[in-house]
Amino acid sequence: MLLVDDDPLVRAGLSFMLGGADDLEIVGEAADGGEVEALVDRTRPDVVLMDIRMPTVDGLTATEALRRREDAPQVVVLTTFHADDQVLRALRAGAAGFVLKDTPPAEIVAAVRRVAAGDPVLSPAVTRQLMAHAAGDAGDTRRTRARDRVAALNDREREVAVAVGRGLANAEIAAELYMSVATVKTHVSRILAKLDLNNRVQIALLAHDAGLLEDTDNL
Repeated sequence: MLLVDDDPLVRAGLSFMLGGADDLEIVGEAADGGEVEALVDRTRPDVVLMDIRMPTVDGLTATEALRRREDAPQVVVLTTFHADDQVLRALRAGAAGFVLKDTPPAEIVAAVRRVAAGDPVLSPAVTRQLMAHAAGDAGDTRRTRARDRVAALNDREREVAVAVGRGLANAEIAAELYMSVATVKTHVSRILAKLDLNNRVQIALLAHDAGLLEDTDNL
């Protein structure tokens, strides 16, 4: 894991907190987003814990650069705000989720573990909050583009995409749509491939942008 934050005290706190977990290893630290790609090349982390606001190269720019790589590590954004425009943009760029800087240590450790295992760090409650924040962000052009993209999905894939957008886990989707968890995973993988997306967070945001969630009762 790589720690990226311009505040040395924050980095020290995170290093102490995460270093105590037997299954997590901190392979490097950076004080600015501009240092990240070179460090990733040297240390090959599975997860980057990325501050969103840094004075020279911010976390958004660094995340976008990382997620364009073929061997991209997972990125978890660190922020002080629940619903922040830059966080939303980082999620659209492929970040696997975000954690607040005042999150309890055990929850940050759990979040890093989940991302390392391939699960996004975005609970249903946070998903709903982000969707509400994004309400004014999906203008006509964004909506048209999103609808054009989701047109590539078949009906079942679209149902799964909506369920992902509502923040449901695979087991919940399986129960609601009367399919096995393995089938849900297959549909999610196909959706990611068809829409050229990195993770479930991007599926949720695209489903919102396309207006697929407007008729559900869960948001």
